Amino acid sequence: MSKVSDLHKKWSHDPEYRAAYEELGPEFDLARVLIEARISAKLTQAQLAERMETTQSVIARLESGRVHPSTKTLQKIARATGTRLKISFETTGTPN
Repeated sequence: MSKVSDLHKKWSHDPEYRAAYEELGPEFDLARVLIEARISAKLTQAQLAERMETTQSVIARLESGRVHPSTKTLQKIARATGTRLKISFETTGTPN
């Protein structure tokens, strides 16, 4: 079985894959930090959902990157994981 990281390295040589990956980068980044916050709090998706008064499937969708959470939802996640929400902008060097 291939690891996702190995497949990513292999597929990164394909310009279409690279372009799609870069376009979705912010969604992947957000999903990653949501998962990291939950894991650092030693919570399962079901436990986080219970703390947020929602369902495990909602948490799964948030962590998949398929949904764009509101600031209010991000604040709920922060409270439920014992973290603080911090939103910032970083310079990319190239304005659009």
